[in-house]
Amino acid sequence: MKTIYFRRKRQGKTDYKQRLALLKSGKPRLVVRKTLNNIIIQIVEYSPKGDLIKTSFSSIKLKKLGWNYNTKNIPAAYLAGYLCGKNYKGKEVILDAGLRKPTKLSKIYAALQGVIDAGVKVQGVEIAFEDKNKLFGKTIEHYSSLASEKMFSNYKKHGKIDMPNSIEKIKGGY
Repeated sequence: MKTIYFRRKRQGKTDYKQRLALLKSGKPRLVVRKTLNNIIIQIVEYSPKGDLIKTSFSSIKLKKLGWNYNTKNIPAAYLAGYLCGKNYKGKEVILDAGLRKPTKLSKIYAALQGVIDAGVKVQGVEIAFEDKNKLFGKTIEHYSSLASEKMFSNYKKHGKIDMPNSIEKIKGGY
């Protein structure tokens, strides 16, 4: 007899075993998803009628706050995580990375570190991203000074690349 699985499992969109384990914890989930051009961070609570999104932030919103850089890089993920976590301060969540396996120095961990720095407790994690140079864009600044003008032309048209300053300005003004 052939087993017919749920549609989202057949499409490879949901791992129900992992989802059940996350839901059994009883804690809200910190959902981090990467798209082609941005990072979406949500804090979601389970409800029998459907999940409830408590707070959400997309890195594309950083443009409205004065971010003149790419919205899919590590500093943008950190900043989006920080701004999402600022709305949910003092509570505890559990990381839900979906079907992606989080690896060290990835955008998922950068977003997670932003949420932690905003004051949200993440179960089982104290420090997610140890390389502060990458987190605050100092590595991108250094590489842009060595690379050709064409490679970072979108960044340089707004003046000197100064991501750490931009991050602090947006964090302080939000």
